[in-house]
Amino acid sequence: MKLTVQVKLLPTPVQAAALEETLHACNEAATWVSSVAFERDVKRNFALREHTYTAVKDRWNLGAQAAQHVIKKTCDAYTTLKANLKAGNLGKLSSRRYRRAVEKPIAFRPEGAQPYDDRMLSWQYTQRTVPIWTLSGRMKEVAFTASPEHLARLALYRKGESDLLYRDGMWFLTATCEVPEAELNIGVTQFLGVDLGIVNIATTSDGQIMAGRRLNRGRLREHTLRTKLQRKNTPSAKRRLRKRRRKEARRGRDINHKIARHVVAEAERTGRGIALEDLTGIRARVRLRKPQRATLHSWAFAQLGEFIAYKARKAGVPVVYVDPAYTSRTCAQCGHIAKANRVSQARFVRRWLTAPRVATTLPHDGGLNGSEIVTVNSCGVVAHADWNGSRNRSTVARPAPTPMTAGSCWRPAPLMSAGDVRRHCLVGYGRR
Repeated sequence: MKLTVQVKLLPTPVQAAALEETLHACNEAATWVSSVAFERDVKRNFALREHTYTAVKDRWNLGAQAAQHVIKKTCDAYTTLKANLKAGNLGKLSSRRYRRAVEKPIAFRPEGAQPYDDRMLSWQYTQRTVPIWTLSGRMKEVAFTASPEHLARLALYRKGESDLLYRDGMWFLTATCEVPEAELNIGVTQFLGVDLGIVNIATTSDGQIMAGRRLNRGRLREHTLRTKLQRKNTPSAKRRLRKRRRKEARRGRDINHKIARHVVAEAERTGRGIALEDLTGIRARVRLRKPQRATLHSWAFAQLGEFIAYKARKAGVPVVYVDPAYTSRTCAQCGHIAKANRVSQARFVRRWLTAPRVATTLPHDGGLNGSEIVTVNSCGVVAHADWNGSRNRSTVARPAPTPMTAGSCWRPAPLMSAGDVRRHCLVGYGRR
């Protein structure tokens, strides 16, 4: 499994100037290569080298490896653009965003990341220095720092390219590490269901609720402060905006890491798998009022799911994706589905019903046929709505419920068997 480790460089002023000059030259060259690829419609690596390799080396004084990485970076950017267009991430063919993406070549920021391979830099872990290639020659003894855990991972598993990047006045190197995965536990019979949400970031089927109150309040505070500073529009306000622009994202990322670590550790400790809901495309399906849209689009459910997935792979914990349809309206105790069961955002109440059903096993029916009206008692479940939903997701590995008998709760679509209801409403091993 490939993971990345980010270390912070501590260059001297002379070294920082050389790194900045190199980064600007590489990205300027990449922008020119992109224009050539766009004009000639040549976006494959080896084909594009024939048109640009010599010019990139001579015009920007780049080394052979740096020139090849510039061309490869350009081709990768067009590959990513093509995938986004195909997936519909840039809107429809007639949308303005789509046209702006396809009508002009890709441009690279002057301080965009630049790939380095082992011919262009080497890692000295004991001295914590990195000799790195620049336009001014190889800069030796560029110091770096990282946490002990990251240093150990670098020394053991680093393999492949590293990216040099400049962000918020600081220099970083992002190294690729190939970390071995634990053996997958394929013998699990139970799953830890996880319900993802905005009010409660994650709720497990064990009843643990990771509330999002602190995170949501922080987002509201940051939004209010950004609005105030943008309205003020003074030099000091702009400096403060630049300083705080990634604070909200860093806080959310840290919280998602902690939640994912806790969920995976609990599943590994109890010998269970993890059942997540597949929320792909939910932003396109849901229609909300304007004040709620910012809250929906700041919901980092995909990031949390990715964190849980890769941490589970490291621990050997299986992860399945469940179709979330109707799981918030389904009683985890008896399987009854009704919109009225979801009383509010946080409360689930199993409702009493008087409904038609096929009655073939009632003991005192007196020969009732299949169209009679039967009063059905409620199982009486009153629970937290997110916990009820997470319990539904945890049923993916449980045996199918027994057929409906006299006195049991009524299920929708009475002509279906109990197993069909379960497969239709609760289970969906998604893609991935």
